[in-house]
Amino acid sequence: MAELRTAVSRLRRELAAHPAEFPDRVIAEDELAALAAMTSDGAPEIPRLRRSLLLIAGAIGSVSALSRGLSDVRDAVDLFGEPGRG
Repeated sequence: MAELRTAVSRLRRELAAHPAEFPDRVIAEDELAALAAMTSDGAPEIPRLRRSLLLIAGAIGSVSALSRGLSDVRDAVDLFGEPGRG
């Protein structure tokens, strides 16, 4: 959980400092806020983590300056394993 919290915090700071506006920036900011909230509420739901990650990746995936931070968040989400199959 600590790795996810750190990665999300870092990417939020990088996104806030990024000078360029892009169409889906608000989506990325909202989903990062949701991930941050999940890290403080205990064990997050893995499907929700992965959904947020997909939305963030779709929103900022083309912004190369944020790729390292996005990769760190992805790696931290992957530590939770695969979502259960239902």
